[in-house]
Amino acid sequence: MARTASVAAPEFYARLREQLIKAVVGQEEAIRLCAIALVAQGHVLLEGVPGTGKTLLAKSIARALALEYGRVQFTPDLMPADIVGTSVYDLTTRTFALRRGPIFTNVLLADEINRAPAKVQSALLEAMEERGVTLEGKQLPLPAPFFVLATQNPVEYEGTYPLPEAQQDRFLFKVRLDYPSPADEMEVLRRWESGIELRDPVKAGVEPVLGAEDIEACRAEVAKVVVDEKIRSYVVDLASATRTAPEIALGASTRAEVLLMLAARAYAAFEGQQFVTPDHVKGLLAPAFRHRLILRPEAEVGGQTPDSVLEAVAGRVVPPR
Repeated sequence: MARTASVAAPEFYARLREQLIKAVVGQEEAIRLCAIALVAQGHVLLEGVPGTGKTLLAKSIARALALEYGRVQFTPDLMPADIVGTSVYDLTTRTFALRRGPIFTNVLLADEINRAPAKVQSALLEAMEERGVTLEGKQLPLPAPFFVLATQNPVEYEGTYPLPEAQQDRFLFKVRLDYPSPADEMEVLRRWESGIELRDPVKAGVEPVLGAEDIEACRAEVAKVVVDEKIRSYVVDLASATRTAPEIALGASTRAEVLLMLAARAYAAFEGQQFVTPDHVKGLLAPAFRHRLILRPEAEVGGQTPDSVLEAVAGRVVPPR
């Protein structure tokens, strides 16, 4: 594995992106947001129609970072024990042995999270928040790093259990994967025609060029990025504006403010800057807040979306100079 002992944040992102674009074509924004969430110790909710690369993105991230990868296909009959694990009776030793579930991994793909009932969703979201699970009365820590990418389709709502807003609030970003541009889709076809199987990161040429120690080094660098008092005030003003906006019934939470600030620090570090600017905050406003808002019915009827409302909110809040 060709890699140095430690890399700076801009190089970390450049190396990660260089590998991911070998498999994931035309999803630059999703790649950037997932990288930011990873070093900001957040989790990502991926939303997109089938076939836009959600699963491939998760597998490629694990491959490029040389991390253990796990996948759970959420279904209506799934039980919490299917994720976190359970005790199994061993007939040979006549004792109970702890069998750990697939959540004990580094990069977990929670596929179609909205197809599982509330108990299963809650088990996953608790582990995301606590970075650990309770089995047979024992608190067991999850491996570090622990990064969850949960997917949901914006179509086929029949038989689904939509995530309540309070649970969506646990995700740092809600990332939308739209269809690639025609030029990017042509590139996908060319690669398949040449024999490159994009469904498999290994066959697509994704190499493990980074590791867990590089993530920790990058996080340490991010922690040194300065957030000025005016920037903190800007974050609070943006969140407060969502709570008073006439189009919004429920605005952004305090957790949203914290996560936006942490993400902005990672964004600044990736750009090689030592301090957060208003542009870093504003650039992450939509993915950080869009899943935390509840629009008023009249706003939805009028064709407004969380993104359009957030754009209007950002226009009303004067950034610091």
